[in-house]
Amino acid sequence: MITAIREVRRAKGMTLDAVARACVPPTTAQTIGRLETGMRTVSVEWLNRIAAALGVEAADLVTLPDRADVAVAALLDAHGAHAPRRPTTLAPPRPAPGMVAVRVEAGIGDYRSGDEIWCAPLAASDFGQALNRDVLVPRAAGRFLFGRLIGREAGKLHLLPLGAGARQIVVADPPWLAIATRLLRAL
Repeated sequence: MITAIREVRRAKGMTLDAVARACVPPTTAQTIGRLETGMRTVSVEWLNRIAAALGVEAADLVTLPDRADVAVAALLDAHGAHAPRRPTTLAPPRPAPGMVAVRVEAGIGDYRSGDEIWCAPLAASDFGQALNRDVLVPRAAGRFLFGRLIGREAGKLHLLPLGAGARQIVVADPPWLAIATRLLRAL
């Protein structure tokens, strides 16, 4: 099995020791190094432990023949574009289970026509995580509201719709909301 543990670890800016300490239970940097280089066989258990330590899915650590990764040709920072020091690739985005999307049909606010906004549903107990973020909220009769969550009190959500001059809308006791987590935009 060909793994991408080293590439993902470097992309996350973590050292072998940091990954080893983040594993549950903790292990040694030497063990992580051997798993990266193939000196030690990588089991599913190890993939899951390392993936959790890196904050990714186990599938992100395996090079799959049907997944086309994108080569990083340049890095862009305040000094301009420059070549990476070592070959690097990016895995294309994959939706997490249960995600929903919003397709932008006409430009509004910060969004342009053709944008795709991927949203992760949250249970009512987790709505506080979405404050000051763009969210999708279900309403009666199959309608939805998409806007910035600006407040929450006593089961009511206060949302500011997108666009200039929009007035705050209060939604009472929605069963769920979905927080915008990824914007896909064609240039």
